[in-house]
Amino acid sequence: MESLSQILKSLPDTEWKRKAEAKIQGVLADPLVGKFREKYPFVDDYTIRINMNKLYQHVTEYKTCSNCPGLENCPNDMTGHYTILLAEQTKDHVFVHEEKVACKKFLAKQQQDAISNRIRTFHVDPRIVSRSFSFGDILETDLDRAKAVMQINDYVGKTIEQGLQPRGLYLTGTFGTGKTFLMGYMLHQLAKVGMTGAIVYMPDFAEDLKGMFSEPTKLKETIDLLKETDLLVFDDIGAENLNPWLRDHVIGAIVNHRMNRKPTFFTSNYALDDLEKHFSFTNKDGDEEFKGQRIMDRIRPFVEVVHVTGTNKRGK
Repeated sequence: MESLSQILKSLPDTEWKRKAEAKIQGVLADPLVGKFREKYPFVDDYTIRINMNKLYQHVTEYKTCSNCPGLENCPNDMTGHYTILLAEQTKDHVFVHEEKVACKKFLAKQQQDAISNRIRTFHVDPRIVSRSFSFGDILETDLDRAKAVMQINDYVGKTIEQGLQPRGLYLTGTFGTGKTFLMGYMLHQLAKVGMTGAIVYMPDFAEDLKGMFSEPTKLKETIDLLKETDLLVFDDIGAENLNPWLRDHVIGAIVNHRMNRKPTFFTSNYALDDLEKHFSFTNKDGDEEFKGQRIMDRIRPFVEVVHVTGTNKRGK
């Protein structure tokens, strides 16, 4: 049986031949090929020769992964994957098979995409819920709000262990203390275990809803989504331009549907009593104390209040 070097010697002496020979010798000398032959000692020189392309790809992609340029710049045949080689022996033949294996960065992106797809954002920067922070990261960001962070982390742990809780959280505090950020952390942690969620920035969302009057199907789908998602956060509630329809037929309908079913969460600069005053007055109908009390009866018993203290981080 001709050796590989003999085949190369039979070719005309060209620059291409010299480069090809150098590449082949480099592949044959590579430790990966040595390990492959140790693992499959029945692989002979002929099998190596006729599968040189597979060996070359295996070696090349391994080196690329060892000096990874990042998933977005992956030059491998299949982005985020590398080639491994397997061999089998039958009665008459030896076969070498390629198998594509996902790298750690591809798997991490897959997981991140799955998490992001479970959380809907309405006028909230998607990065709030897409970034993965550890409990330590969150705690060290501002030790002044450590108590609030501990409460939220306890809630996350309890939910992971026991499933959806009957009560949500009501984060209250001054401007810029990171209430939205903390809710994003909670949503991300719970999305990792398969829960769905939505976070709605109320001032802008309230204006959006007005534009949906001409699209009743879209309006119904949006409200139904907020009713049925596992975790719902009303962000900056109390800052919206309130009208009776928004209060009674949107916010009221959603919290009424969710109570005793799924937890609802709120961030607000208002304490609960002040939020009740907000819901008791609209520019259209003036004071409606009963309406404010009615909606708060669907919020107050179903939340645990979390006071978020700390410094204003906006603009930093």
